[in-house]
Amino acid sequence: MSTTPTIAFFRPDDKRAVEATRLIESLGGTPLSDPMLEIQATGTQPRTDADYTVLTSKTGVDLLADSAELGGTVCAIGETTAALLTEAGYEVDIVPETYTSSGLVERLADEVDGARVEIARSSHGSPVLLDGLEAAGAYIHETILYRLVRPDGSGISTERAAAGRLDGVLFSSSLTVEHFIEAADERGIRADALSGLDEAVVGVIGAPTKATAEAFGIDVDVVPEDADFEQLANAVIAELS
Repeated sequence: MSTTPTIAFFRPDDKRAVEATRLIESLGGTPLSDPMLEIQATGTQPRTDADYTVLTSKTGVDLLADSAELGGTVCAIGETTAALLTEAGYEVDIVPETYTSSGLVERLADEVDGARVEIARSSHGSPVLLDGLEAAGAYIHETILYRLVRPDGSGISTERAAAGRLDGVLFSSSLTVEHFIEAADERGIRADALSGLDEAVVGVIGAPTKATAEAFGIDVDVVPEDADFEQLANAVIAELS
């Protein structure tokens, strides 16, 4: 490992990438931004007749119309999503103790039997939330606020991995893992890129992302307690230290 570890991350090329770069630098790493996600808003808004409304990400909150009404009890996965909702003028009623889909399912399981639950999120949300709440007896409606696609030209991280020049990797969703593999396949370097990841500290957010990574043959070294990017970066760089 180099004196200053190179850490690859895959956040969209907007303020999130800027924030991630600053965070990694503040932790003593050299950031490698390789955006694997591009947001395409659908223009749809959540239904207003639900007993519970769930927002799962900051991006989803950003895409709410100024006049959007959120029905019933408002739930946010994670303090950052909750804070942004509050800043936008919404009252947040529930934030699960564990900032994951399964954490919210556990929090709501005893109270949603027969309730209408509106879930507003991306097109690539984990089935854990829908399946868990349905199993608890809820009636689920899902609104797709945005789609996530892989930007043209992404994949520099796969080349660095294949060359053995990555020390740490921050996979923040299953889709970032899938897009990393796609980019490596396009370049014909999948085997070498996976070999390079074996030599790096691989961090993922949450059990679903861990399962996706392992399905592609990626050994996962770090999973933070909460689904939080800052925790993920801290944990990976701590492991490298």
